Amino acid sequence: MAEVLLFHHAMGLTKGIHTFADELRGGGHTVHVPDLFEGHSFTTIEDGMAYVKEIGFEEIMERGARVASELPREIVYAGFSLGVLAAQKLAQTREDARGALFFYSCVPTSMFGSPWPADLPVQIHGMDADPYFVDEGDIEAAHELVASANHAELFLYPGDQHYFADSSLSSYDAEATALLLQRVLEFLRQLDN
Repeated sequence: MAEVLLFHHAMGLTKGIHTFADELRGGGHTVHVPDLFEGHSFTTIEDGMAYVKEIGFEEIMERGARVASELPREIVYAGFSLGVLAAQKLAQTREDARGALFFYSCVPTSMFGSPWPADLPVQIHGMDADPYFVDEGDIEAAHELVASANHAELFLYPGDQHYFADSSLSSYDAEATALLLQRVLEFLRQLDN
């Protein structure tokens, strides 16, 4: 079974993030869900991003790296939206990663100064009309990453919600999340083969 380091989105460590982690644990996986906001949570993406700008994106990624340094290197890095920054940086630059899961976001691999490791498996999930994912360059970065990797998949779901797999938010889409979870659990199962 896989060990997963899962980073939350800009609204903080919501109940829905814990629920998602529990779904993965139900599949037999070990899941770590650190609080990169040190207890802060927000009711809007805008408020969460204001907090991130106050402390800095680098600090968020550094907090993620500190958590990762206490865990085995052979881990799957996963992130929701903002959390993808830390997950992608670690997956792309830390040796011995087993895989990566990016939800609602992806950044150009050039942001971290090295190409994507060609044999590192990755899944990217987003909605096909999500303005954050589609209009801010994430979908292009996702296509580029998939094209450069040997084991990469981009899954698009119908809809315009950003945090669609967080069951504690009004943006939750149960049908899309069920399919996402099925794909993620299969991805994690395949890592053991």
